[in-house]
Amino acid sequence: MPVELQSSGMNEGETHTEPTRGSATMTFYKTLLKHIRHWPANWHRTGPLALSHKLNPCRGLLTDGSAARPRITENSVEVFSHVYPRDDMTNVTDKILSKVGCQLHNRPHHPLWLIKERIKDHFYRSYIGRTGNPLFSVHDNLSPVVTVEQNFDSLLIPPEHPSRKKGDNYYLNRTHMLRAHTSAHQKELVRSGLDRFLLAGDVYRRDEIDSNHYPVFHQMEGVRLFSNHELFARVENGEELSLFESGGRRTPQKQETHTLEAVKLVEFDLKQALTRLMRHLFGEDLEIRWVDCYFPFTHPSFEMEVRFQGDWLEVLGCGVMEQELVCSAGAGNKMGWAFGLGLERLAMVLFGIPDIRLFWSEDERFLKQFRLSDIYQPVIFQPLSKYPPLFNDISFWLPAEGYTENDFYDLVRSIGGDLVEKVTLVDEFTHPKTKRVSHCYRVTYRHMERTLTQEEVRIIHGAIEQAAEKELGAQGRY
Repeated sequence: MPVELQSSGMNEGETHTEPTRGSATMTFYKTLLKHIRHWPANWHRTGPLALSHKLNPCRGLLTDGSAARPRITENSVEVFSHVYPRDDMTNVTDKILSKVGCQLHNRPHHPLWLIKERIKDHFYRSYIGRTGNPLFSVHDNLSPVVTVEQNFDSLLIPPEHPSRKKGDNYYLNRTHMLRAHTSAHQKELVRSGLDRFLLAGDVYRRDEIDSNHYPVFHQMEGVRLFSNHELFARVENGEELSLFESGGRRTPQKQETHTLEAVKLVEFDLKQALTRLMRHLFGEDLEIRWVDCYFPFTHPSFEMEVRFQGDWLEVLGCGVMEQELVCSAGAGNKMGWAFGLGLERLAMVLFGIPDIRLFWSEDERFLKQFRLSDIYQPVIFQPLSKYPPLFNDISFWLPAEGYTENDFYDLVRSIGGDLVEKVTLVDEFTHPKTKRVSHCYRVTYRHMERTLTQEEVRIIHGAIEQAAEKELGAQGRY
C-alpha cells in the first residue's frame, strides 16, 4: 500500500536553500506564497487558441465495418490493411486482434464513452480561449498499432527496461506492436504543434486474469505545455524569470535544465487541474492526496489517490514532462505537464461495475443501463443475475526456460475467452532431486449471461491442457 507523502508543492512559511538568482526570483516566491490558494481560476485561458492539426489518424479503423478484420497468417499479421511480417517477437493472438478496432471509448452510451465525455466536457468548459473555443484538442481515433520506438524510445524508456519484455506486451514483430499506453503518441502530437491536448484510446498488455485485469483496456491522458510568457505572465516581474537554467543539477524536486520557480508553477497548475477534474467526477467534497513516484518520462512524478468509500484509491499518474522528451518533439522552448488515467478503473468505481469483462458485454441488460439522456445523469450498475462458477485445476511441470506466467494466462484467454473469470496459482512444487518446478492453477469459469455446464467447461479445459503441452512445452500433468 502506498505511503502517504506530503505534496512537494510549497507550503506557506516554507523556506528554501536554493541559491539566490536575483530580485525577480525572490519576488516570485513572495508572490506565489501570497496567491497560491487564490490563483485565478482562468489564468491559463489567456494563451492563443490551439489550432486544429492534421495528425494522420488511423485509416481503416473498424467504425463502419467496411475494413477487413485484423488477422494472422503463417507469415504475417495484417491490421488495418497493413501487412507486418512475422518474426521471433510476434506474439499477438487472434483473440487479441479481434478486439482491435472495437473502440469502446467511442461507442455512444457505453460506460467508457460516458467517462471519456465527462472528462472531455470538463476540459472544454474549464479551458476556454479568448474567442470562446476550447483550448484542449481531443484525439481518440489514432491507430493502436505503433512502432517500438513510439511506445518506448520516444518516452525515454531504457532498452533493458522490464516494461519492454515480450512477456508483457503484444508484438506484431520486432519493430511494431499494439500500444501499451496512449503516451506512445505524445511525441507526434507535440511535434504537430499542439500545446494542449487530451488523448484517449485502447491499449494492450499481457496480464493476469481476474475481475480487474483484461488484456485490452482504455486510457486517457492530457498534456499541457507552457512558454516562458504563459507561465510567468501572472507573476510580478515575471519577465525577469525563465523556464530554464544552465549548469543546474537534478534533484528530487526538479530536472537539471528547469528553474525551481518554473517547476513549482507547473506542478501547482498540474495538481490544481487534476484536483478540479476528480472533484468534477466524484464530488466537491472528495479527499485527495499525492504520492511521490517514478516514471521514465516525467520528473518530478506523482500518483493521485482519492478517498472513496473509506479506502484510498489510486486514480492516475502524472508529472512534469522530461525536457529531453519535449525537446525531441521540437518544442524545446517550452516545458509542461502530463497525466494518464485508466477509463475502466474510473468507470468501475463511479458506476459500481464489478467485473472488467462486462465492458465487452453485448447483453442488452448491461448496455441499456447506460443509455442516458445526459452524460451527467447519475447511474449505478444494477447487477445481472449471478450465475454459478465452475472450477477446474491444471498442473504441469514448467518448461526448462523461457516460461512466463503471462504466457499461460494468454493461452487461457485465447481458448477460454471471456468465459474465464479468474486464474489463480494455488500450488507450487519443486522436485527435491531434479529441481524441476511445477505449478497448479485453478481456473474459474463463469458466463455472465447464462449458466455454464460442466460438459462445456471440460471441452474448453481439455483444449487448454493440450495447448499448454503443445505451445508452452509444459509436461507431466499430475
